[in-house]
Amino acid sequence: MVLAMSRPHPHPKTGIFWLRKRVPKDVAELAGRTMEYFSLRTRDHNEAKRRYAEEIAKLEARWASLRAGPRQLSEREAHELAANLYDVMLDHYRDYPSDQTLWSTDVGGDLWRAPEKPRRSVLERTNKLLSGEFEEIKREDEREDKKRRLREWCARQAGRLIQERGLVSDEAGRWELTRAVSAAMQRASLTLERMGRGEDVELSSAIQQDRPVPRADPVKQSDPVDFGALFQAYAAERNLPPRTRYEWARTFEKLAASVGHKDAAQLTTDEVIKWKDAMVADGLAAKTIRDGYLAAVRAVLKWAVQNRRIASNPADGVTIAVRKKAGQGIRGYTDQEAIRLLSVAAQEGDPVRRWIPLICCYTGARLNEICQLRKQDVEQLGKIWALHFRAEAGPIKNANSERTIPIHSALISSGFLEYVKSASPGPLFPSLQPDKFGKRGGTGTKRLGAWVRAVGLDDARLSPSHSWRHRFMTLARRHELKGDITSAMTGHGPRSTADFYGESELAAMQREIEKIPALD
Repeated sequence: MVLAMSRPHPHPKTGIFWLRKRVPKDVAELAGRTMEYFSLRTRDHNEAKRRYAEEIAKLEARWASLRAGPRQLSEREAHELAANLYDVMLDHYRDYPSDQTLWSTDVGGDLWRAPEKPRRSVLERTNKLLSGEFEEIKREDEREDKKRRLREWCARQAGRLIQERGLVSDEAGRWELTRAVSAAMQRASLTLERMGRGEDVELSSAIQQDRPVPRADPVKQSDPVDFGALFQAYAAERNLPPRTRYEWARTFEKLAASVGHKDAAQLTTDEVIKWKDAMVADGLAAKTIRDGYLAAVRAVLKWAVQNRRIASNPADGVTIAVRKKAGQGIRGYTDQEAIRLLSVAAQEGDPVRRWIPLICCYTGARLNEICQLRKQDVEQLGKIWALHFRAEAGPIKNANSERTIPIHSALISSGFLEYVKSASPGPLFPSLQPDKFGKRGGTGTKRLGAWVRAVGLDDARLSPSHSWRHRFMTLARRHELKGDITSAMTGHGPRSTADFYGESELAAMQREIEKIPALD
């Protein structure tokens, strides 16, 4: 008899794949269950198979640990277990590293160090307060409170890791893992601080140890190393998204045009600096030069050195200062501008101009997320109508972008649900064809941008679509929406330790979003 191969199963109603696996009899009692059954959170069959294989590997490791019984984790094992937190943090904040406020590096570095002096007695604190040294006492208390909260958070994360891996660890092992969690978070936060300053960093979960680095034989450079071939090899290994691949390829074409050759092995630091100076002379923004051009070249050449394609990285250390100037940066629409634009939109026959600005206004969602909505992404859940932003609909920014949010009553009263019901299955805005990078938002940006400028909103600080997102955040503050729920609705990452716990329920989101009044 041929046994059926274990595989993911789609839910008969939702189509989302699930994992179903019987727990071996010898560990069922220790695991506290006889069956493992949970969602793989995708409708894509290939993605489901990949996730299924990962989860099965985790289950096997957990069962093996349960069979082995209680043991003490070594310091090395604890760091290996906690290293994934480093990857999670960097992946979560890599696009906006300055947004990281969960971990305070100023206290994280001495989290487990004994205080230099004991906490002040009640009498000492009273005397300090009476002598007017309130701020000093306040700073000391705040620092100790931060340390206490971070230590408690690390202990909870250690407990979660132990539970996920099915480890049966003693108190000493749990203590080692708790310290390892704090070390991983401190490393990740320090790395994000460097990224926020524009420094080039290696995004790796490897644990850095104070030991000599083995010296490799010098690279013997004889044959030329073509810019194009080098970048294609890098892009293939890193699996760069289409838009990044396109833009970075153009960057190397511009570098070649500037220096007069395409040989990475012969490229010099002086040539890179000369190229940078030429871009400055051409009037390119400093941020564009640093983050768009120099960062791309530096990353690829660094990879080339690591893979022994070239001897050194001539772009290493070449950067440019970036300072924001007054009067620059995107601003949100004012109430008067929003009313003006939506009044014109209400007269439009084109669904793109009629509905997308209105959805932007009352959701704070990104333009690309809205442009690729499908009919099935508008759904009634209980008594609440909701929008689903799903990876199945098209490219999304990150894991937080995949979410479900309530539809504001102003959208419903405007007739949006009637439009959805009348639409054919598939994309809600079929006239927006995907651009060469597979994004409908690229096409939407061009069409809506020209339309907004034609209405007369030509302030350079207004981004025709992204200014709606800025406006939504302004309204959230004006009407005192809860910050964690606002972040969940807009697809931003958690900003505090507490935000990592629990769920933002649809009813809670609806309660908050309805605090924003409809525009008259």
